[in-house]
Formats: sequence, C-alpha cells, structure tokens
Amino acid sequence: MNALPVIAYTCGEPAGIGPDLAIALSAMPLPCRLRVLGNLDALAARASQLGRPVQFIELGQADATPAHTPGRLAVQSFPLAAPVTAGMPDARNAAHVLSLLDAALQGCVDGDYASMVTGPVHKGVINDAGIPFSGHTEYLAEKSGTKKVVMMLTGGGLRVALATTHLPLKDVPAAITRDSLEQVLAILHRDLAEKFGIARPCIAVCGLNPHAGESGHLGREEIEVIEPALDSLRAQGMNLVGPLPADTLFAQLRKQPANAVLGKQPADAVLAMYHDQGLPVLKYASFGAGVNVTLGLPFIRTSVDHGTALELAGSGKIETGSLLAAIQLAIELAGRIPETR
Repeated sequence: MNALPVIAYTCGEPAGIGPDLAIALSAMPLPCRLRVLGNLDALAARASQLGRPVQFIELGQADATPAHTPGRLAVQSFPLAAPVTAGMPDARNAAHVLSLLDAALQGCVDGDYASMVTGPVHKGVINDAGIPFSGHTEYLAEKSGTKKVVMMLTGGGLRVALATTHLPLKDVPAAITRDSLEQVLAILHRDLAEKFGIARPCIAVCGLNPHAGESGHLGREEIEVIEPALDSLRAQGMNLVGPLPADTLFAQLRKQPANAVLGKQPADAVLAMYHDQGLPVLKYASFGAGVNVTLGLPFIRTSVDHGTALELAGSGKIETGSLLAAIQLAIELAGRIPETR
C-alpha cells in the first residue's frame, strides 16, 4: 500500500459540483491513496441525493490514508458554518472552502501528501464573505510563501502556460515586463524538466499583439519587452521560439508533424501572454479533460479546468473527465518525488 501516492482532493465550494465529483470518484479504481477533504455530512447528503451508495471512512489528520477502493471514500471532515443546499452557495461557508486548501497545502509541505488536486471554488462567494481571493493559483502562492508561480493547463496534446493570469485585459500590457517574463519562463522551463521529465524543453512564446505586433505597427511590446527577454534566456541555454502570432502558432501546432512550430521542432509548451489568449484554444482541444497545474510551488498541485457549475450540482449530469485527468497527472508527477507517508 505504501508504494501508492497519497493524493489529497479538496471538494471546493460545497454547493457546487466538487462534492459530486468526489462521489463519482468513489466508484472508480484509482492507483493511489485518495483522501477527500470536505464535510462528511454534506458528502453523505449529496451521495443520497444522487442515489449513489458510498461507504465513507472518516479520517483524522494523523490517520493513514488507505488505498482507494471502489465503493469507499476516505474523508477528512471539516466543519461548515451554514447548511449546504446544492446549487445555492452561502458566503458563510467561504472560510470552510479555504480551510480545505490550507489543510491540503500543509499536508503537502509536511510530506503527508504527494500532491493536491483541487475541486472548483466560487471566487465571487469568497469575496462576498469579505475575503480577497483571485484564485487558487494566487492563494496557494501566498500561503506557501512562493514569490512567483505560473499557471499552466494541459490537455488535447497541448501545454499552455500564462504570463499573466486573472487580470482585466486593460491591465495586461503593463503587467508584462522583461523581468516578469524571464521569471515565468525560468519557472516553466525548470518544472517541465524536473516535474515533467523533459530533458531540454522547447517553449513557443506568443506575442501580445495581433500578428505579434506587425514589426511595431500594431504595438511595440514584442520589440521592447518580449524579444529582449527571450534573447537573454536563449543566451542562458533555453530553447525558446518566438514571439509568434498566437493564431499562427496554435494553427501550426495542429499540423503534422505533431506539435511542430513553423515546421521546426516540436514544442513542449506554449507561453501565452494572457488568460483568454491561450486557454480557449486548450479547452477546445481537450474536450473537457483539461488540467490546471500550478508551476513553481514547492509541491504538486493540479486542478480541474472548470468552475463550480452550480446548476448541475446534485443533478447527476456532471462530466468527470477533467478531474480524472487531474488525478492521473497528480499521480504521474508524484512518481518523480520521494515517497510520502
């Protein structure tokens, strides 16, 4: 049993589909020791609502996590401040949602968990509770004392990382500096090598502007910021292609040979300049099985690539492809780190 990695799954917003996803996992064979962090009563109620028989095993913080077995679900329970109704979030439970993340993070840092997989949270509900929250990526970075992290999604044969994450579009150009780009690319390059086992990663970099600035006629960020950053990192031995027009780049990645960038070598990842430049392409290509990975953290964190889907909570109509892919990737990446307890 101890050869199996311990994976912590946080249920996220209790009124959303995070608990439904946990219930779905109970029926699936998984090569890991899965610990679900949520509220046991809420999970039992959701299982009853869905008509799914589940044997729940309640775990304390110090208890060993058993090997996952279909029909059973090992749960570490955290208190709620308000009753849970599927599809109807309550801001009073925002602290509960964050307590799951805090516990998973601490378990990863302490070596109890090989990785954490996060279910969807509702940013608006957390902010409505008076807690500033822009997303998992930023929260885990702050709580772990990590100065810089990188958001990357995988799926559909692509890996797409972001130079900026959850920013209004009007704020993106000012946030893209030579220093920030060099930091993002350094983290991306390092984690592709260390966590994904790619010896010499090739990273394709998008331009910020249409046509990558059209030689300065449609913007000068490529000339004044992006190209100098890439040249500096190339001098340090990084294999970087770009900056390239995003539409051309992604179109080329769909051609043969697989992932060839402008007829050259395969790209192991793409760096997009902002959220909606790269992620719509990946989500379309992954057909609901994309995975969000936070690079730069001192532990492994993967996540579903979708939201809380409040309208589907308790309906039995959810898709599990993204969660299964997130768990599979967490197990794969955990195989490259020392065994956990």
